[in-house]
Amino acid sequence: MRMGQRSRTAEYMALFRALETQRPIEQRLFADPLAASFLTRPLAAAAAVAGLPVLGGLVPLLIDRQIPGPRASAVARTKVLDDAVTAAVAGGIEQLIVLGAGYDSRAYRLPGTQRLRVFEVDHPDTQSVKRRVLEQVLGQLPAHVRFVPVDFDHDDLAAALDHAGLAHGRPSFVLWEGVASYLTSEAVDATVRWASQIAGEGSELALTYVHRGLIEGTVVPARCALGPFRRCRRGAVRVRLRARRTPGLPDRPGMAARRGPLHHRSPTRHGLSLRGVPAFYRIAMARC
Repeated sequence: MRMGQRSRTAEYMALFRALETQRPIEQRLFADPLAASFLTRPLAAAAAVAGLPVLGGLVPLLIDRQIPGPRASAVARTKVLDDAVTAAVAGGIEQLIVLGAGYDSRAYRLPGTQRLRVFEVDHPDTQSVKRRVLEQVLGQLPAHVRFVPVDFDHDDLAAALDHAGLAHGRPSFVLWEGVASYLTSEAVDATVRWASQIAGEGSELALTYVHRGLIEGTVVPARCALGPFRRCRRGAVRVRLRARRTPGLPDRPGMAARRGPLHHRSPTRHGLSLRGVPAFYRIAMARC
């Protein structure tokens, strides 16, 4: 992301969530009523068209044809992580820490999150846009959310959160969606160690990532080289579920780490169809 500009990735995630929200109630996996509010004019128009009868269904189809994978993955991971946060709230967590929050709206739309202390961490440029939109849509910034501006390349994450009032040793949920793949292995390890150190009993960590081999060019999706992948048929790459210890998560007492391309439980429990979700999109979960 360039200095002085909002995150384009965050906006596309908001678009994908807005498109899912436009689907019929009995078909959609979730509803994010704030997602469309974060879109600039061209993407807002696409989201509006998606709400039209018959014609609206063509919008996600065209997106999937041009760039297979990202939209389906965004919808799948949103549903899985929504369920994870909802379960953690029911289980008694006290804090929700969203790293690289972008236009994430879980603190405003998921039941029970209003009782939590929520810390949204993101780059100052994207966060300023989000704060402005929330004030316009909600009338004021919610009192239970603390916005923590952090430039991950230069600022001290731990110090910024401590200054914002993060309580150590309390049951917390650390959500790290769509960020780890852009960082070095050292930065990922350091962040996971920090999460382990501040977490109290009953805390959880969820992070999304893509297969390292895809980034390094040593692994290509089945039947698709990285370049031609844009033209692959939807569903050419299938998700294969498996569970194992996640490399990079700290081995500390009480910390259990499980890995799968989407989740440590079968995604069918979340009402998901995995067709069109490339296997290199993954979610790692850890609990202490």
